[in-house]
Amino acid sequence: ACAPFRRLSLCNKNFQNINNDDSSKAKHDLLLDVCMAAKYEGESLNTYSAQYNLKYPSSGSSFTMCTMLARSFADIGDIVRGRDLYLGNKKKNQKETEREKLEKNLKKIFGNIYKELKNGKTNKEAAKDRYKDTDNYYQLREDWWTANRETVWEAMTCSKELDNSSYFHATCNDTGKGPSQTHNKCRCPKTSDGKAIKAGGNVSIVPTYFDYVPQFLRWFEEWA
Repeated sequence: ACAPFRRLSLCNKNFQNINNDDSSKAKHDLLLDVCMAAKYEGESLNTYSAQYNLKYPSSGSSFTMCTMLARSFADIGDIVRGRDLYLGNKKKNQKETEREKLEKNLKKIFGNIYKELKNGKTNKEAAKDRYKDTDNYYQLREDWWTANRETVWEAMTCSKELDNSSYFHATCNDTGKGPSQTHNKCRCPKTSDGKAIKAGGNVSIVPTYFDYVPQFLRWFEEWA
């Protein structure tokens, strides 16, 4: 599948700078960098939303911005989890693409996180049993994304430009009367107990499941 234009410059501002040798700070700095990358991506998508509306009129004008964000959000999830299909291009006199360098750094960071888990005071044996892949750390990366995707989505959708923006699928259930659409900042609203209720019983402000759809299928659909 050919990468959409949106993917070619995704997250350049923060992802390319990820490099952490301090295992005690790795997981915290990673979340910060991913959230900053998501925030910048959300802001950059806002700048060419009109162009996107013309290119993809079938997305529906009232839902296009949230759909764009959901697609980039899913790509960020694939980058974090080591599934991204886009390898990028090598710059002059470089032996690796920026994408390959990023993947190497992510493996290093998740290696540090794993080291911290297996040497921790609690649950270290459980960590060793669960995370047996010590080359790519796919399971650890999957768990990290599951634990932090809501925070990443919140960072991505923090722009005031997204006030009153809706996602095209009815995935929220804030009224308790069945599925409904997002009505503000592309997020499922939170209830009085501070939690966001999602249709199907999933507690999250994230209205999309694009990050669990294979990337090549999402890209085919985006180009269609």
